[in-house]
Amino acid sequence: MKKIFTNILLLSLILLINMSYAQHGLDSVIVEKYYISNISDSIGSNGILPVKSVTYRIYVSMHQGYKFQMAYGNANHPLSITTSTAFFNNEDRGSTTPVFTKAQAKFNTVMLDSWLSVGAACVGNFGILKSKDNGVATIVNADNILQNADTVAGIPLTIQDGLIAGSPGTFATIGVGIDTAIAVFDATSQFGNSFEITNAAWFCMNGATGPDTNNNQVLIAQITTNGRLKFKLNIQLGTPTGGIEKYVAQNPMDTTEIQKDYLTYASDSNIIVNTSNYTKKENNISVYPNPSNGIYNLNVFSEGMNSENYFTIYSILGNVILKKKMNDFSGLISENIDLTSFPKGIYFIEINLNGVSSTKKIIKN
Repeated sequence: MKKIFTNILLLSLILLINMSYAQHGLDSVIVEKYYISNISDSIGSNGILPVKSVTYRIYVSMHQGYKFQMAYGNANHPLSITTSTAFFNNEDRGSTTPVFTKAQAKFNTVMLDSWLSVGAACVGNFGILKSKDNGVATIVNADNILQNADTVAGIPLTIQDGLIAGSPGTFATIGVGIDTAIAVFDATSQFGNSFEITNAAWFCMNGATGPDTNNNQVLIAQITTNGRLKFKLNIQLGTPTGGIEKYVAQNPMDTTEIQKDYLTYASDSNIIVNTSNYTKKENNISVYPNPSNGIYNLNVFSEGMNSENYFTIYSILGNVILKKKMNDFSGLISENIDLTSFPKGIYFIEINLNGVSSTKKIIKN
């Protein structure tokens, strides 16, 4: 009887964990510092591009099987993207969404244009983190600009341009006032500093996913400005079973809406610094892809050097199956985790960072 009762408790725990996972498909919002403009870029720009302008890329990172459906604003949850100065819009090929070709992207500062997206960074190409780019077919700027190798923006565009060939989803908009609001990202540079919608959305009809099964990150905006970037986002995802999940920056109205702090962002605070991207994530820890076939990437951020950083992997029964000390580091460190030799199922990873312990669930398919 005791064994039966224990098995029932264990089964209930597994079901509860799986239900919890099924209801939360949004992993994080990633804000990448894509490029920092210098005086050569400013001189060579088609449009007013202040020196030290920063080009940011905003990604929605999801669990596998989920789709980005829309970014929306309504009366309860306004969506806004603002800057303290103005948005840069390239006046050659500039538009509200990246409709230029890769061949056209090599001219002047087309690659720094501000726009909204559902995955694309130009026609026939996904936008991906520079750190995930393989460096194949990197754009060579025809006007000998966009050469700045400022380490604050990580990998130079001359090495990895954050573009990969594929078939991103089709961009569309709907709602009251969206045409007026989105005009701030059209082909007139320094036209304005605020995009806000309260009864509208940009969306992908069939839902957008990342370029491959191990990279379910969808680029939803690129913004260039020399001011302080801020945003408040509301995101709707499609679930693997055909349902929907709504994530809001603030003021959830009922239990169907999930509030996430990282949907609110300011470029001069609350960010994790990485040489290839700037990220804001819960607990400063991320594990992806999750679920996976047993290969995971662990990203951990530490504000100061400490020699007592390590992680431990536990089975569902609490048995230690892997323990590893991480090298001394300050900033962000990445570790590869290989569980391919272990059975499919649910595991837990405990990260001990500067004396503080955090636990996350990981799933092996």
